[in-house]
Amino acid sequence: MSSIQTTAFPARLSNQTLLVDADDTLWENNIYFERAIAAFISYLDHHVHTADEVREHLNVCERATIAAHGYGIRSFRRSLVNCFEQLSESPISPERHAQIVSFTDAIASNEIELLPAVDTTLRELHQRHRIILVTKGDTVEQTDKLERSGLRPFFNAVEVLAEKNAAAYRDVTIRYKCNPASAWMIGNSPKSDINPALAAGLNAVFIPHDFTWVLEHEVVDPPTTGEQLLELGTFTELLRYF
Repeated sequence: MSSIQTTAFPARLSNQTLLVDADDTLWENNIYFERAIAAFISYLDHHVHTADEVREHLNVCERATIAAHGYGIRSFRRSLVNCFEQLSESPISPERHAQIVSFTDAIASNEIELLPAVDTTLRELHQRHRIILVTKGDTVEQTDKLERSGLRPFFNAVEVLAEKNAAAYRDVTIRYKCNPASAWMIGNSPKSDINPALAAGLNAVFIPHDFTWVLEHEVVDPPTTGEQLLELGTFTELLRYF
């Protein structure tokens, strides 16, 4: 349930700063990684560990790789290779390495698939608000996806962060001279979009995605010091409030 009722708003809020997540908020992303993971688990075809156990081990590998090398396809590829090496009964051969790499190549080659009505919604919001893309990951990868999406004209600025935590949101707030009372972080991830934004004193709009990355799962924290939290079913519902 939303912690904000419609009656708490005027017809629409105006002159807000909207910080908008990218992956799985504006366009599909994690579904492509899930397909690669399914192909990887099938290829490994482990005779001892179940598919769920292999996935759990891959999650461990991903956490370690992210801590050392950050986010992005190259980091994901490294996680798959590490997982294979740790679970396989025989050393990874050049042929097997090439096969694992091929699973990730498919991710980079996918066309950008916008979520429903994202483009028309951003076009209208851009007329009334300052909109800043705030995403995390590899700068080249994220910038490329934004350009290919056709959405770049709707953003006043773009921030690609190494990590999205409360300190990072405070830095963004200072850098763009945001008034926290009129600034909103909009995204699908409790761990990266909603909870740290609330902790930084910002408002937040949670738009769940059915296939949010498992490492982004977290219980959504309730606002504690006057922040506002809104949960919506779709991106286009933003037009009811903003």
